[in-house]
Amino acid sequence: MSDDQELGITESKEYNTGEWYAEVVQKAGLANYAPEGMSGFIVTRPRAYELWERVQAHLDGLFKETGVQNAYFPLFIPESYLEREKDIVEGFDPEVAWVERAGNQELEERLAVRPTSESIITPYISQWVRSHRDLPLRVNQWASVVRWEATETKPFFRTKEFLWQEGHTAHATREDAWAETTRRLDQYEATYEDLLAMPVLRGAKPEHDKFPGADTTTTVEALMPDGKSVQGATSHYLGTSFAEAFDITYTDEDEETQMAHTTSWGLSWRALGALIMTHSDDQGLVVPPAIAPEQVVVVPIWQADTKDEVLEYSADIADDLEEAGIRVEFDDRDERNPGFKFNEWELKGVPLRIEIGPNEAEEGSVTLVHRPDGESTEADRNDIADTVQSNLDEIYAKLYAAAEENLAENVREADSRAEILGTIGQHGGYVKAPWCGDEACEGEIKDQIAAEIVMVPLDDPDAEIHDGEACAICDDAAAETAYFAKSY
Repeated sequence: MSDDQELGITESKEYNTGEWYAEVVQKAGLANYAPEGMSGFIVTRPRAYELWERVQAHLDGLFKETGVQNAYFPLFIPESYLEREKDIVEGFDPEVAWVERAGNQELEERLAVRPTSESIITPYISQWVRSHRDLPLRVNQWASVVRWEATETKPFFRTKEFLWQEGHTAHATREDAWAETTRRLDQYEATYEDLLAMPVLRGAKPEHDKFPGADTTTTVEALMPDGKSVQGATSHYLGTSFAEAFDITYTDEDEETQMAHTTSWGLSWRALGALIMTHSDDQGLVVPPAIAPEQVVVVPIWQADTKDEVLEYSADIADDLEEAGIRVEFDDRDERNPGFKFNEWELKGVPLRIEIGPNEAEEGSVTLVHRPDGESTEADRNDIADTVQSNLDEIYAKLYAAAEENLAENVREADSRAEILGTIGQHGGYVKAPWCGDEACEGEIKDQIAAEIVMVPLDDPDAEIHDGEACAICDDAAAETAYFAKSY
């Protein structure tokens, strides 16, 4: 098999999406599967981890600008701590991994490998909060969690161990806590749109699907090209349930004891799965410039008699880009031909390729090639950094526009059970329908086509149910709009 064949993606994104996705993840150098006997775990390779680090740096900056401090809490949670919030126990029990022995000793109390950290963080918040002067209190941790998924796993989308951040806050009033909840949702929405070039829908989870113990769970949802939805991030207003369970109280200005209101919010590396699925193609990985490990690759093309001239000219351009703060790779490998290099860097998802041959070196120009559409333009060597930045902005705009078009074309309306089933069955995507609020109605859809309510609109007057409408499924009076979709 030739090198070019080894590099190529053999599966089709359109017709074999799952197999295509797995091939991109492995051939683009993002992840390997864990050893035999550890199904559902992955080894995250440096290229994928750098993508995660850029998401992390972006969000960490947003958090710190709004008063959040990072901390770290134990990986293990005593069973008695989990049991203090009954909804957490009931909600996560099927997915919790337990430690019962340490060395040769049986533990006096089982320890849960954290599926989420409310039950270990909240007790310490209760120690740190005494007065209204201690509020609001905001902490965040970057960590991994373990949820022993029984469903089929998929790298980054759904794995038994995954990386994420989880923020936890305490506030004096419901109004302050709700403002915190929506502030974090705003930041997640901006991260998807500005960093990952992906539009999202924002809303709330239905009552029966909210985070265990939460008053309200808000979400951003991203639509994948195969018509399935991804829960991109969630922000929870927890009310006072955790404060009551773990005694988070404070004295107000009148020296009266009050119960705090708490929130929690998180984004996981599922965002990487959504990124890969949304933008990549049958040539390999595609990533927006802001998150790309290499934003530009400079590929010199020479013959024996022009090698020195072309390499010197190309190296100067790469140096100029690096000095301008652009992440650039100068590919001067002698053992690989230009075609191989083009295929390799396309597979790895570099947004912009600069090709430089003898003509460009002689004329003082460059050839710019966009990923993924292959658009090629010639530009003057002068002001190369500005030219490259302009092209990177164009590439971001192309990626966002394609994802936006996919979303706009795949939000449809229905007013009957048959329309919901038929539309999702034929087209996928989101189906908006009036809903009475009864979980049993959702169950009828879920049982037939494995679609569920992924969100109900949040503060969206245009999406409100009008007086007199009936639930699309049971014909009772509708209470709200539901977005039905298949999901990862």
